[in-house]
Amino acid sequence: MGVGGGAGEAAAVSAAAAEEAGKDGEGAGGGWRVKVRLSRVAVLLWVLVAAVVWTGLHCHFRRAAMRKAEEGLVSMCEERARMLQDQFAVSVNHVHALAILVATFHYEKHPPALDQDTFADYTARTSFERPLLSGVAYAQRVVHADRESFERQQGWIIKTMKHEPSPVQDEYAPVIYSQETVSYIEGLDMMSGEEDRENILRSRASGKAVLTRPFRLMSNHLGVVLTFPVYLVDLTADAKEEDRVAATAGYLGGAFDVESLVENLLRQLAGNQELVVNVYDVTNNSNPLLMYGSEVPLGNPLPSHICMLDFGDPYRKHHMICRYRNKPHVPWSAITTPSGVFVIFMLVGYILYAAWSRYDNVKEDCRKMEELKKRAEAADVAKSQFLATVSHEIRTPMNGVLGMLDMLLDTDLKSTQRDYAQTAQVCGKALISLINEVLDRAKIEAGKLDLESVPFDLRSILDDVISLFSSKSREKGIELAVYVSERVPEILLGDPGRFRQIITNLVGNSIKFTERGHIFVQVHLADHSNLATEAKVEPVANGMNGHKNETTAVATSVSRNTLSGFEAADSRNNWENFKLLLSYEKNEMPYESVSDKVTLVVSVEDTGIGIPLDAQGKVFTPFMQADSSTSRTYGGTGIGLSISKCLVEIMGGQINFVSRPHVGSTFTFTAVLQRCDRSVVSDSKPVMLHPLPSSFKGLSALLVDKRPVRATVTKYHLQRLGINSEVVATIELALGALSGRNGHSLASMKLPCMLLVESDSWSSKMDVSLRSRLLEMKQNGHTPVLPKIILLAASESDKLKANYAVDSVITKPLKASTLAACLFQALGITQTQPSHEKRDGSGSLRGLLLGKNILVVDDNKVNLRVAAGTLKKFGAKVECVESGKDALALLQIPYKFDLCLMDIQMPEMDGFEATRHIRAMEAKVNEQADTSDDSEADDATRAAKWHLPVLAMTADVIQATHEECTKCGMDGYVTKPFEEKQLFQAVQKFLDPGMSS
Repeated sequence: MGVGGGAGEAAAVSAAAAEEAGKDGEGAGGGWRVKVRLSRVAVLLWVLVAAVVWTGLHCHFRRAAMRKAEEGLVSMCEERARMLQDQFAVSVNHVHALAILVATFHYEKHPPALDQDTFADYTARTSFERPLLSGVAYAQRVVHADRESFERQQGWIIKTMKHEPSPVQDEYAPVIYSQETVSYIEGLDMMSGEEDRENILRSRASGKAVLTRPFRLMSNHLGVVLTFPVYLVDLTADAKEEDRVAATAGYLGGAFDVESLVENLLRQLAGNQELVVNVYDVTNNSNPLLMYGSEVPLGNPLPSHICMLDFGDPYRKHHMICRYRNKPHVPWSAITTPSGVFVIFMLVGYILYAAWSRYDNVKEDCRKMEELKKRAEAADVAKSQFLATVSHEIRTPMNGVLGMLDMLLDTDLKSTQRDYAQTAQVCGKALISLINEVLDRAKIEAGKLDLESVPFDLRSILDDVISLFSSKSREKGIELAVYVSERVPEILLGDPGRFRQIITNLVGNSIKFTERGHIFVQVHLADHSNLATEAKVEPVANGMNGHKNETTAVATSVSRNTLSGFEAADSRNNWENFKLLLSYEKNEMPYESVSDKVTLVVSVEDTGIGIPLDAQGKVFTPFMQADSSTSRTYGGTGIGLSISKCLVEIMGGQINFVSRPHVGSTFTFTAVLQRCDRSVVSDSKPVMLHPLPSSFKGLSALLVDKRPVRATVTKYHLQRLGINSEVVATIELALGALSGRNGHSLASMKLPCMLLVESDSWSSKMDVSLRSRLLEMKQNGHTPVLPKIILLAASESDKLKANYAVDSVITKPLKASTLAACLFQALGITQTQPSHEKRDGSGSLRGLLLGKNILVVDDNKVNLRVAAGTLKKFGAKVECVESGKDALALLQIPYKFDLCLMDIQMPEMDGFEATRHIRAMEAKVNEQADTSDDSEADDATRAAKWHLPVLAMTADVIQATHEECTKCGMDGYVTKPFEEKQLFQAVQKFLDPGMSS
């Protein structure tokens, strides 16, 4: 009947639309005749368009040729820069070897085994190894106290670079050995020049080679001086500066000919005649110094490329600029191809003109097509109603199928029979889930989707969602984690079911399309999230879905700073922004608004396959997927994101995404919820609140994790249990913190009772050494009690515990309840029951229904059997009738039933009418009880207000809204097929004596 009614309504709307379409057709015909008269103008416009296309294609090919030339320039410039660095490094190594030689043969021998003649002879013989050095010299470090004896020993006084006696200084660096080519600098104090002094001090402090600014050599070429420190003893790489200064014996320097180096390099490479190469010292950005090349600017603005050069001195910066000597030629294809396209345009224009002149012959067909279009649009109006009715007809038999399967599974079955029944049940639930998604979409389009407003624990809901996908994430080997800001209230007021549905859809999609990396769910306050990303939003060229150069722009900064180390799509979701958000939490920034509303920002980040650029515009379109292969490879209907978008908008928020193919996607949405204080939460919805155990409060933990984002997530879950924690990057640092050595200490918290180690921070050789070192620390009194060693891993805990010498293994993904269970077992703590937890009698469906008398009214015998079997399974006494009239015959005051479940659609008398009769009968009896003064009145008549709880049973979840049920006097409704959680919530407030007020 509902199907026929929906079809009739659609036919009526279509007929009205057809009549209107006929009127529109006449006006359209006149419009076409006007266009025919303007055909000459159209021809002219077509020629102009063809000319514009020719120009556009010509410019495109020119740009392509220029881009190819630029790519070639980049390749050649990078090659030259790399070879220049390599040749320079070879020369630096030879100078370094000479410095080591001086240290070996001069300062470890008494008397010295090296003198000026030997040095000059050796450097002259080995000068072929340093063809780019004009000469090398060795300057000894002389403190002022030793100056007089040094000058007496050498037979000359120390002079400045201007050949004047050196004034009094703390120390000097006179040249005592030099190659013959630079013998004129012997006896000169290298520390008398300001820049030479700075280089010498930097060299001995770092132990590495340092460079001067460019200057003219004796050969009139530009060059730099390379300085190496010479130490008396061998120093470790991490030696302190004061140790290096104390051990410094002298300094070995050499004049480096940069121009010769570049000339030799360019002479060796092919294609050198095409390029102009300049090398600059850009230590002072505002005044770069030319080291090679010409200062004369080129005549034409040619493409150029800059390559940074690393000559080993971190203080001085150099780069190479490459340009083409001549302007790149324009290819012939930039002329021939656009000309061919222009000719094709002219031919197509001629064909269109001929078709245009004959258009009057098909004018009537166009009018009919417009009419059919109107009818199709009218039929779309009736779609939602038709869909709802058909879905109801599908859910009714499905209720019987799933109900009978539940009852069948409660019987004794063989293993094969149970497997068949469970498979059929899984398939049935998948079909129901699909129908629910379609119905949600239909309810949204019909404007009949209403949200609940009940208190719920957001963090527990996210834990539940994580639990749904934990096995799949472990199977794929991906990191699945959730983080909720401390500033997000513990209890919120809203619709937990719909919020869970949005998160489940987004995480489910991420799990489906992610094969490596991570999936990270974050929840922050909108005020703080905006502050953290406001100054870091990058320019976007493709709308909200990333920009073209994003791969090169963020790859270096994001790849090391994510949950798993893989690059993420959204460049704003990096460790720097995350750290900024954490700092807002610690500083307790005030909320932007003091109202009761809370705006949450929820992001779901994955490192999956991403969304192709051409498909990103239709992601939120119902029943649409990225391409036809997606549904075949990954499954799904393509409706989940569409429903999520609608639900987010109903919650007063927005949803968008950033996606990069082969990198991943990040979906972000906002939701407006209400604040709710735990102290005023009503006990009417206790199932929405999940208290955590308090046994761990005051404990401390030390976490070993080299990834800061992942460490923050682990700290978040520990903090929820009341455990204080500190993070170190390696196990060596953890041992140092436990022992208090190397400046490490745990002063901010007491001695940790557990050591949590990420699996990727654990090596195969660590089992014995870690245990032995902890025991040694205990014997030395550093750690009175050995902490429990707990491994955090994403694989099976039994296998890991057998392979590693640990006390326990916690399997990811982390959530508060499983983490608490693992810690109870690992630490040997006795679990205590929360004091405010409900007794078992009111905390389960069996506790509510045991011994209760329930009347079930339904005209479908299969549904009656299913409902009765489900209720009896939980201990209820059930009586069934098949019509509203039969139900009224049994429902006479005083009632013998505690609850009535009534179907809505029944012949003769439906559920709404039957409920109205029940309420009318109750009102009459209650009125008599109020006005009766007769002492002989029946006790039942004088009883308190009569009200039998009546819940609607229906498979039509669109029409059976809460308003329609309450309008006829019903107390609520349950959808078919029954689910234990839904049924518990529906009957709890009527059958639980502890919930009555």
